[in-house]
Amino acid sequence: MQATRTRERDGATSHRPRTRGGFVLLGGVQMTLIFTLAALAVPLPRIGAELHLDRADLILLSAAYGLTFAGLLLLGGRLADRLGGRRALTAGLLVFGTASALAPLAPGYEALLAARFGQGVGAALVAPAAMAVLRALFPEPAAYGRAMATWGGLSVLGATAGNLLSGVIAAITSWRGTFAVPVAVALAALLLAPRLLPATPTGTNRALDLPGALLATAGITLASYGLVLTDAHPWGSAPVLAPLLAGLVLLAGFAAVERRTADPLLPPDFLRDGRRLLGLAAIGLTAAGTATVFVLLSLALQERRDWSALLTSAAFVPFAVALLGSGRLAGPLIGRYGPGRVTGAGLGTAAAGLGLLAATGFDTSVPYAYGLLPGLLLLPAGGALSFAGAAVLATDGVPAHRTGLAGGVLNTAMELGPTVLFAGLLTLGGDAVSLAAAAALFAALAALTATLATTTIRTK
Repeated sequence: MQATRTRERDGATSHRPRTRGGFVLLGGVQMTLIFTLAALAVPLPRIGAELHLDRADLILLSAAYGLTFAGLLLLGGRLADRLGGRRALTAGLLVFGTASALAPLAPGYEALLAARFGQGVGAALVAPAAMAVLRALFPEPAAYGRAMATWGGLSVLGATAGNLLSGVIAAITSWRGTFAVPVAVALAALLLAPRLLPATPTGTNRALDLPGALLATAGITLASYGLVLTDAHPWGSAPVLAPLLAGLVLLAGFAAVERRTADPLLPPDFLRDGRRLLGLAAIGLTAAGTATVFVLLSLALQERRDWSALLTSAAFVPFAVALLGSGRLAGPLIGRYGPGRVTGAGLGTAAAGLGLLAATGFDTSVPYAYGLLPGLLLLPAGGALSFAGAAVLATDGVPAHRTGLAGGVLNTAMELGPTVLFAGLLTLGGDAVSLAAAAALFAALAALTATLATTTIRTK
C-alpha cells in the first residue's frame, strides 16, 4: 500500500512539470497568433515605401491575415473537435509556419499578400485546436477554469508584444525580420508537442456541415473586408457596400442553414446562455478598444510627432508592464470574486483609461509622461482583467466535445471585435471622439456585466 501511494505521488509530481510545460507551449502559440496579427502595424509605412504600395494595398495587406483567421475559425473549431486537438494543432502549425517562412522571401506585394492569407488559414485551425488540447491538459473543471483565467490575458499580451517587438525588429533588421517570430514558435511547437501535449480523442461520426462552413467563411470574410475598406472609402460607396451586403446575406443564409442542420457548425443552443454572450461581447470589445489605441497612437506618434518606429514601440512598454501586472492578479481575483465581477471591474477600469486618452486627443502639445501615460496604464490594467474574466464566462460549462467549438467562437469574437467596432469608431471623425465613444461602450458593458453576469451558466 505504501509503495502504491509512493508511486502515485511520484507520478503526480512528474506530471506537474509536463503540465506547466504544455501550458507554456500552448500559451506561447496563442500569443504568437495574435502577435502576427499586430506585427505589421508599426512597420507598415516601411513596407509601403519599399514595395511602392498605395493606401488601399496597405489596408488589404494589414487585414489579410485577420480576414482568413476570422472567416475560418468556426470551421477550424469543428475540425479540431472532429480530428482531435493535437492532430489539428499539428496540421495548423504546419500551414502557419510554412506561410510565415514564405512571407519574408516574398519578392513583391502579391506573394506577400498570399503568405498573409496563408498565415490566417493556419491560425484558424491552430487557435481552437490549442484550446481543445488545453482542456485535455487540465481535465478537472477547477484547474481548467484557472487555466482559462490566465489564457484570457494572453491574446492582448500577444498584441502588445506585436506592437513592441515589430518596431524593434524592423529598426534592427527590416520588416521582413518580424516573420522570424512566428516561424520560430511554429517550429518549436511542432518539435515539442509530442513530448508535452496529451493526445486528444477524435470526434468520430460527426458531420462537417460543409454548407454552413462555406456560408460562414464567405460571409464573415466578405463582411469584414467591406468594413476594412471603410478606412479608404465612404460607407455608401460600392467598394464598401458590395462586399458588406453580400457578407450579411451569406451570414443570414448561414443562420437559416444552422437551424435546419442535424449537426450544425454553430449549434444555436451554444449562444443562448446570457453569461456566455456577455463574455464574448467583453472579449470583442476589449480587443477592439486596445486595437483602436494601438493604431491611432502609433499613427499619431509617427505622423504628428515624427517619432521613429523604435521610439513608438518604446511608448508601449508601460502598457505591457501594466498588462503583465494585472494579468498576474486576474486568476486569484476571479477565484475570490467570480468572473462576472472581475470582467465588469476590468471593463470599468479600461473605460477610465480610454476616457483619459480621449481627453488628450493625442494632441502634440500633450506631454507623454503625464498626459498619455495614465491612460496607457489604466487601459491595459482593465483589459487584462476583462479578457481573463470574459474567457472564463465564455467557456464555463462547455463540455469536452465542444471545446474546439468554444475556441473557434471565442477567437472569432476576438477577431471580429476590432474589425467591426474599429471601422465604426473611425467614421465618427477625430481621435478624441473615437476614443470617447469607445469609453462609453466599455462603461455600458461594464454596467450590464455587473448586473447580469451573476446568473448560473447552463452546461450544454
